[in-house]
Amino acid sequence: MAEFTGRTGVILERLNRLYPALIDLSLGRLEHLLQKLGNPQDHLPPVIHVAGTNGKGSTCATLRAIGEAAGWRVHVMTSPHLVHVTERFRVAGQLVDETVLTDVLEEIERVNEGAPITVFEVLTAAGFLLFSRTPADLAIIEVGLGGRCDATNVLKKPAACIVTSVSMDHEAFLGNSLAAIAAEKAGIFKPGVPAVTGAQPDEVRLVLEAEALRTGASLNRRGVEWQIGVSPCQTSLIYSDALGEVVLPMPSLAGAWQVENTGLAVAALRATGLTLPEKAWQGVGQVFWPARMQRLTGQLAQHVPADWEIWLDGGHNPGAGHALAKTLQNWDDRPLHILVGMKQTKDATGFLKPVMPYATTLWAIQEPAQHLALPVADIIAASGSKARSGPELVQALEALKAEAAEGQKPARVLICGSLYLAGVALTQDGWSPVS
Repeated sequence: MAEFTGRTGVILERLNRLYPALIDLSLGRLEHLLQKLGNPQDHLPPVIHVAGTNGKGSTCATLRAIGEAAGWRVHVMTSPHLVHVTERFRVAGQLVDETVLTDVLEEIERVNEGAPITVFEVLTAAGFLLFSRTPADLAIIEVGLGGRCDATNVLKKPAACIVTSVSMDHEAFLGNSLAAIAAEKAGIFKPGVPAVTGAQPDEVRLVLEAEALRTGASLNRRGVEWQIGVSPCQTSLIYSDALGEVVLPMPSLAGAWQVENTGLAVAALRATGLTLPEKAWQGVGQVFWPARMQRLTGQLAQHVPADWEIWLDGGHNPGAGHALAKTLQNWDDRPLHILVGMKQTKDATGFLKPVMPYATTLWAIQEPAQHLALPVADIIAASGSKARSGPELVQALEALKAEAAEGQKPARVLICGSLYLAGVALTQDGWSPVS
């Protein structure tokens, strides 16, 4: 993920100096600011609120694609960004213009009048302001961290809530057990609002069920209230719930876990009661979400033999490692070289353990522009000394190219372990966000 840059970055850095001396784990600061701004969060189109550990971004992207295939104007607020902060906001389908975003941030700064505030709270307020000022048919809001105390949880009555796959991550903030983390995620449940979740570990499922019962949210669970699977002919998905069966295209996003993310999006949209035309479901086959099993074909590809493939995935916790391994087990047609860079606060051993069996070689990466990068030596230690030092992406790719024997079977490269590293890789590949 890139740092804040340009005029927008100057404003956000200025606002960052207002970071509260004491974190009170409440929504009071943001609620006070939003009240001064006219409570824009109360003036949005129907909202789908998305929490979870893994799969939030892909699920939001699928919701957006379905909505746009229906002909709707769709707002989307996600985090973090990979290259530029404007990636966080799609206003009626278009990435926000940087000048427009900067003007809104300056407006918020004036209204806030120097009061303690976090940058994420400011960005959340900016999204609500942007969305309240442009008509749309649907708003998709992704939780930043957790759910219960997340800034986005000022939403009073969304049309539906989603909790994607829950696993261990951000333990310092959310708790050191699956049950504790699940309780934080379920904090977005609201009375009378349908909530959707997928296949979860029993420890998570029980917490979600209890919280739904406590709040009066109706919980829609995969395998109980809704089902999804690949058709016998392997060319489509079959989704079903109490409203009937829907045949869907195969997801355009790679990875076996996208089947469930697709189901979450469909289940949530059907639970809202909004009417979608049949053509809307074609959006499943039109989803794009960067750094989620994305094939890179730009400038980085120049550093490996022409018949090699380079893939990028931003997964960075044990749950993502296990999900990634399910895809890698089907990648046995080529040698696989895995380039891993991670954030200092992440469980490197937990992420690496499930993916290492599929690696022909494993390389530890620490890019200079990679925010809070885990040192190469620590990644090597977490791998049981199986990894080699990159230490940077291009150097590792060039080393692989030099070692490639004449006539050797074409190989596959996977860059993974961090959204921060993914942002660096996308920049080096020549990628930029597009509307």
